[in-house]
Amino acid sequence: MRFLFISFLFFCCSSYLFSQSISKRQSLYFELGGNGLFTSVNYDYQLTKKPGFGIRAGIGFYSLNPFQLTIPVGVNYLFELQQDKSYMEVGFGATWTKENVSLYLKPDLSKKRTNFGNYFPTVGYRKHTKNSLMWRISLTPIVNQNGFAPFFGFSFGKLLK
Repeated sequence: MRFLFISFLFFCCSSYLFSQSISKRQSLYFELGGNGLFTSVNYDYQLTKKPGFGIRAGIGFYSLNPFQLTIPVGVNYLFELQQDKSYMEVGFGATWTKENVSLYLKPDLSKKRTNFGNYFPTVGYRKHTKNSLMWRISLTPIVNQNGFAPFFGFSFGKLLK
């Protein structure tokens, strides 16, 4: 687990330090719901100079008692809606959890496992503001061993250089 956390920090720092683009292709944001399940802190990097194809990674949790770590990763694509930095975002993410995430689904307790994959197709709206802030709202249904369930996410954060 420590290795995953250190790798995530290294990825975020190296991408930030060695970026050669003058456009703001990176963002760091807090997400409530969404791929991180309850809350998460995420780093998003657009692979092209103009918003388009991007990747994201984060760390979060979905329960306080006991504390349950989540590691969301994903890919996304931003479609520009207007000239005022509004985007439709579509993507796909996967989130690793150590425990079975059932949310409001009936959990499958038949298998004794300690690592679980949760998958999130995503469609949403993203807005970049003039102050280098961003926010987004998205529909992120969860698909896992327990089935399919609608889910939502709200994010806000800062665009980085």
